[in-house]
Amino acid sequence: MKKTVSRWLLDIWYGDHFIGAALTPIAMFFLDFVKFRRWLYKVGLKKSTALPVPVVIVGNITVGGTGKTPLCVYLANLLKAHGYRVGIISRGYGGKKVAAKMVLSNSDVAEVGDEALLILQQTNCPMAVGANRVEAGLFLLKHAPCDVILADDGLQHYALKRDIEIAVVDGERRFGNSACLPAGPLREPIERLNSVDFVVVNGKPLNDTAWHEWQMQLHGDNAINLKTGESKSLAEFKFLDCHAIAGIGNPQRFFSQLEKAGILQCVNHSFPDHHVFSEKEIIFKNHPVLMTEKDAVKCKSFATQNHWFVPVTAQLPTEFTEKFLTLLTQKQQNSNHKQNI
Repeated sequence: MKKTVSRWLLDIWYGDHFIGAALTPIAMFFLDFVKFRRWLYKVGLKKSTALPVPVVIVGNITVGGTGKTPLCVYLANLLKAHGYRVGIISRGYGGKKVAAKMVLSNSDVAEVGDEALLILQQTNCPMAVGANRVEAGLFLLKHAPCDVILADDGLQHYALKRDIEIAVVDGERRFGNSACLPAGPLREPIERLNSVDFVVVNGKPLNDTAWHEWQMQLHGDNAINLKTGESKSLAEFKFLDCHAIAGIGNPQRFFSQLEKAGILQCVNHSFPDHHVFSEKEIIFKNHPVLMTEKDAVKCKSFATQNHWFVPVTAQLPTEFTEKFLTLLTQKQQNSNHKQNI
């Protein structure tokens, strides 16, 4: 498979390639711009809008997937279980840049994005997408009663005021060569993590960071057929000649998950994040094909009985859950107090 520009950049960022060093002067300009832009919002020269309900940002400081979506699903279901009316907003990555709109079960993935449809399926929470998160949040509140909003991605979208910031870090790849774009994968400098409320690591955390890291583990032991809905244990695929496809930020994470399940006779096919699949890209004669749930929402219309997706669920420490809910309660109380003054 021909290597894409995005895959080439990932090789540079996470392989400490000498080209990364050559791009450092440009990265320094980018870093200055990032800091200046954030300062403009901090001093009020650029407008930052607060929504009438608490906003929880789930984002990251690196380009590519880190596990934001499963964490967002986890938090949405957690909040629902504690009586909150949860709404979710997202830019709708992979979708067209249209005005804010609600995400429905029959929404076109080309318009709202693969992650938005996946989140809706797994949470059944009202959700809106839009390039402008403030507009998306206001649009959502017009169409659904919500007392808290989760923003999937948007850590750098400072036009939207936030009450809680959660940054997700890939425990395997971390920060690559620790350089900012385009020399490295960082959207913001690493020290940005000192100012967020929670740092959640998808994988094994480190013990020598300046911030506390909470470990998130993704579990998925079953595969579900895209055509029939049948569920099988991954163990049943151990001795079959399989193919695996992944169009996510870190495809190797999915392939490693299959290997840990004992599926060793599998040909892996990696694609860029949010890749729009065609039928011919996922057909491999009569061999079983395993994919992520995020990819499945784009392949369901032309999938066959040979196609299976592997859903994952996030698990976090009880202490994280308690601290998160306590902080949210405090933010709500402060917000109510300000409104009553």
